[in-house]
Amino acid sequence: MGIIRLINMQFYGFHGVNESEKILGGRFEVDVELNLSLASSCISDNLEETVDYESIFKIVDSCVKRDKFYLIEALANSIAKDILKNSRIKSILVRVRKPNAPIKGLLDTVEVEIERTQKDYD
Repeated sequence: MGIIRLINMQFYGFHGVNESEKILGGRFEVDVELNLSLASSCISDNLEETVDYESIFKIVDSCVKRDKFYLIEALANSIAKDILKNSRIKSILVRVRKPNAPIKGLLDTVEVEIERTQKDYD
């Protein structure tokens, strides 16, 4: 087994509970950690035997821009579900951050983390 990570992908989306978030939108940061066998791609050095990073980025981009969720938990689940359609990936860890969450107080970001496997979406 091996891990491929895409860290701190940044997107603009319209997720949140407040009306201003739904209308004005905001920035979202996403990390994904893909667990899969890398044995053959390590030997073959062939893209066909692994996961194309750009295709993963495009899936995340589509999820953030296509859907509108109240909760970043639901966004993280949507990302996991769409990425796990690739049967090479056995499990995934998804982190979604909302750096400018409308909270009355000082904080860097709000983050949710979920782990899913192929079996979660059978």
